[in-house]
Amino acid sequence: MAAQLDQSLNLAWVLLCGFLVMFMQAGFAMVETGFTRSRNAANTMAMNLVVYPIGVLGFWLVGYGLMLGGVSEWPSIGSAVAGAHEASVRVLGRSYGLFGTAKFALVSVAQSPAGLAMFLFAVVFMDTAATIPTGAMAERWKFTAFMAYGVFMSTLLYPLYGNWVWGGGWLAQLGANAGLGHGHVDFAGSSVVHMTGGITALAGVLVLGPRLGKYRADGTVGAMLGHNLPMAVIGTLILAFGWFGFNAGSTLSATDTRIALVAVNTMLASSAGALSALLYVRFAFRKPDVGMTCNGLLGGLVAITAGCAFVSPAAAVLIGFVAGVVVVWAVALLERRLRIDDPVGAIAVHGGCGAWGALAVGLFADGSYGNGWNGVPGPVRGLLFGDPRQLVAQLIGIGANAIFVFAAAYGFFRLVDRVMGNRVPAEVEHAGLDTLEMGTDAYPRG
Repeated sequence: MAAQLDQSLNLAWVLLCGFLVMFMQAGFAMVETGFTRSRNAANTMAMNLVVYPIGVLGFWLVGYGLMLGGVSEWPSIGSAVAGAHEASVRVLGRSYGLFGTAKFALVSVAQSPAGLAMFLFAVVFMDTAATIPTGAMAERWKFTAFMAYGVFMSTLLYPLYGNWVWGGGWLAQLGANAGLGHGHVDFAGSSVVHMTGGITALAGVLVLGPRLGKYRADGTVGAMLGHNLPMAVIGTLILAFGWFGFNAGSTLSATDTRIALVAVNTMLASSAGALSALLYVRFAFRKPDVGMTCNGLLGGLVAITAGCAFVSPAAAVLIGFVAGVVVVWAVALLERRLRIDDPVGAIAVHGGCGAWGALAVGLFADGSYGNGWNGVPGPVRGLLFGDPRQLVAQLIGIGANAIFVFAAAYGFFRLVDRVMGNRVPAEVEHAGLDTLEMGTDAYPRG
């Protein structure tokens, strides 16, 4: 009876945290819309709205099966599910998982509360990754091309890399099969969710090109300021609130007392990221930058997501502090040096800090948690606590993400360019996507 009560409590916890993560969609919509111009506000909001239903249905039909079809059970929330299967290859006598081959359209788990709860929890994580490129590619992305991207992300790109880390795939098996720590460890998604979204955004922006007028013939960079900074700030705070569901929910257990440390580390890293970005810009440019402070806070959240259960509060502050600086550096590098136009800084926040967060596990995991993670005995330890092999596993996971996600996303966007085109016509971009692309204005004149 006690075990059943624990499972029921844990099931409710997973669902509640999933609801919090779903609410983050409102935060993303407000941040991205606030950081873009008013003539594109309805379009940016529409992308953040429509990516949700496209993603849910795509993940239900195909993505969930590819990602988690090989996982037979989550003991904290319910009994095993029959028919789970992972497609794999054998290398030197070891089996390495590639993708799941069960649970498509939830047919085999329709009567499994644990399987259904994990679908809800997993799909809102996927939607977080899917919405990241909508900010980076805003103000010039054709809506039909965006919808095709939503299908691709939810059915193929995100589920495949997600399987390799969370579905029993080959990156998770690097520990048991190759002796590399506990394999690639990502507690709540720095690499699986955020780096995947950031790298996809980078590929999309490279294919799409900068906004008209951003980079001028004389070499100067045009200032294209967002139209509603208060909206972006409110959106940032909504994301910070929802992130507690993101990270603490990844325990999959309300009875795991580690949730207290996870929540505190999440709060500390976000605060450190916000302040380091604020202070860096203040000393460099003599003025504080509220928008960069928002992105520094988000960068801290992204960075702590992989290691929030494995590191101490002091390490969480350091991880967040570095993330805030990474955001400022990466934004300047992309915009000024590489001339890559990202209106909201999504590539820096999610791609750059996602990679840093995954790397930080390999440095700062202190051996206080994670016994048996990915089937490897003992807790997770990083380089500074005696296991350099964990750092190697983290680097392999980061490299796999950068290579596979970028190549697949770039190929997809190139294909879309040939078939239907990714970018709106110049006259639509000049006038604003709201009127000519969407047929409505966010702020109609009376």
